[in-house]
Amino acid sequence: MNQTKKKAPLIAAAVVAVLLLLMLYAGIAGRQPVRVDSGYRVVMGTFSRVVVVAPSEKAGRACLREAFEVQRRIESRMSYHRSDSELNEVNRRAAEGPVPVSALTFDVLQKAIYFSELSAGAFDVTVGPLVDLWRAAADANAPPSDAELAAARSKIGYDKLILDEGQMTVEFAVAGMKLDLGGIAKGFAIDKTLETLRQGGALGGMVDIGGDIRCFGRPPEGQDYWRIGLQEPTKVSDDPVPGRALLVLQLSDGAVTTSGDYRRFTEVGGQRQSHIMDVATGRGAARLASVTVIAPDATAADALATAVSVLGVEKGLALIDTLSEVEAVLIPHEAGAELVFSQGAAAYVR
Repeated sequence: MNQTKKKAPLIAAAVVAVLLLLMLYAGIAGRQPVRVDSGYRVVMGTFSRVVVVAPSEKAGRACLREAFEVQRRIESRMSYHRSDSELNEVNRRAAEGPVPVSALTFDVLQKAIYFSELSAGAFDVTVGPLVDLWRAAADANAPPSDAELAAARSKIGYDKLILDEGQMTVEFAVAGMKLDLGGIAKGFAIDKTLETLRQGGALGGMVDIGGDIRCFGRPPEGQDYWRIGLQEPTKVSDDPVPGRALLVLQLSDGAVTTSGDYRRFTEVGGQRQSHIMDVATGRGAARLASVTVIAPDATAADALATAVSVLGVEKGLALIDTLSEVEAVLIPHEAGAELVFSQGAAAYVR
């Protein structure tokens, strides 16, 4: 009898403990992931936005802080417009001898050479002399002469960029060379930002820098996919919030980059010059109004969108169709021209 009385409180305590554990589990299981949106901020000379699906508001905010820290770090190294950037230190000194750089800068330059070789030079980060020449031409409102174009082109070529992986150094083979990472740095920054979100425990996320986008994992509540709108080139404004979309792409994990002369260009002597340089002619690429590339990562999408803009429809699609998990949507310049899709691009259209 005494043993029974002693066991009763123990049994009751065990039941209470089990109930508490069940209640705790139910509370945890009942929590829904939250969507945390950074809104638009100015980074790398353009608008940046990060959306995170996280276990809690606190975790999501922590992810956003780390995300923008990564972007600012990359900007400080790779900006063409900041005189104190690591990129411009290379531009000033690399013709005199090897210049040590950070792992981030060396990584993006290795990737740049890869995409230069892949595109037979349609993508080339050594276009700095042409960028400077056309910027001066825009200020003077007079196109450069053939001699000036030839002089600038003589300083360009990814084969003149010397990387030493062992020493982590960069060197130029020709005096007057200049790197411009405008065709790859945003994509690279997006990929590094996304790595940070994953490391911070995000369940899903989207990173948008200047319209270059990558998403992964769980989309916001109520959606089965991340949805990305493709704008019509003739109806694009400077507002970072997109207006009516020409079409909508659906992605679970992947990147979308759009390049073209509809937003970034200069007027020289009454003629529009794209910011995307065609090193073969020394002039702005003029074959396509818009190129959208869908790829597994934003670095590839960014570089390939630039390359296809230079190559045009036939050669551009030929390149895209050789690459696994890469698709493209092209918009020719001609009024009323239909969209041109690579072999598997239609599968991403809503």
